[in-house]
Amino acid sequence: MSALPMAENETEDALPEPDAPAPGGRGLAAVAGAVPVVLGAAAAWLSLRLDIGTLTDPGPGLWPLIVSALLVATGIGILVSARRAGGTEAFTRGAISVAAAAVALFAYASLFEVVGFEIPTLLLLAAWLRFLGRESWLSTALLSVGVTAAAYALFILGLGVPLPHLIVL
Repeated sequence: MSALPMAENETEDALPEPDAPAPGGRGLAAVAGAVPVVLGAAAAWLSLRLDIGTLTDPGPGLWPLIVSALLVATGIGILVSARRAGGTEAFTRGAISVAAAAVALFAYASLFEVVGFEIPTLLLLAAWLRFLGRESWLSTALLSVGVTAAAYALFILGLGVPLPHLIVL
């Protein structure tokens, strides 16, 4: 270890962090950009099969098409910036949590139409809070039930959104 004084233009921030993630490289950045482009294009194609309508009289496919276009644009932005590989991190064990959250969200979307709104919402929130957020069982239970009830009250009772649901008040 050197006891030399730092130059005037050097700061402690310039020193590498010991826990900094490994860089992912250009290939990983390209994959990170290609995935949203492909998903967004597929979602746009599916949304075009629905009635788009107009801006003054929107159909059920308009918002999915808009979100899909934003997803494609974001992916293209990532692909364009992939030439600079410094901003991409390599996959770590933390990626497993992201994959688990995505699988849980897919299961939620699959169960939503079959079982209704309440049970999948409650289970998704409980899984995310307990296993991804590492909350206690008590706070997981309270938050899951509370947020599900608040969503029910807002969307089904307050706004009259025709969501599939089991509880009829």
